[in-house]
Amino acid sequence: MIYESLILTAVLFIAGFVFHLVFRDTSSILFRPVFQLYVLMVAGIYFTWFWTHGGQTLPMQTWNLRVVSADGQRVYLKQAVARYLFAVVGFFFFGCGILWALIDRDRLFLHDRLAGTRIVRVEG
Repeated sequence: MIYESLILTAVLFIAGFVFHLVFRDTSSILFRPVFQLYVLMVAGIYFTWFWTHGGQTLPMQTWNLRVVSADGQRVYLKQAVARYLFAVVGFFFFGCGILWALIDRDRLFLHDRLAGTRIVRVEG
């Protein structure tokens, strides 16, 4: 997760830089909420694209992990978006979506359980 956060920070830094170049009026009352929504959308696009195109982000490739559907098939866009949104909600509730794996019978994160996905180890 630390490696993933480093890559995501770099992606969001570049995206934030572009946003600030385009929308220069930082004193606007709408600037902050629009920027926060933009950052959530950029992160969502980052994750859902990688999950639907091979099932692995760069850090997941390094650790030989892949996101698959519950039946072991590829993750479709609907599942990837659901997984991302559930993960965001779980993260903002003090990480309870991650901690859920400690009590889950299959050791799935809450967002995986709800989206019908799971993380598997890739032989390689």
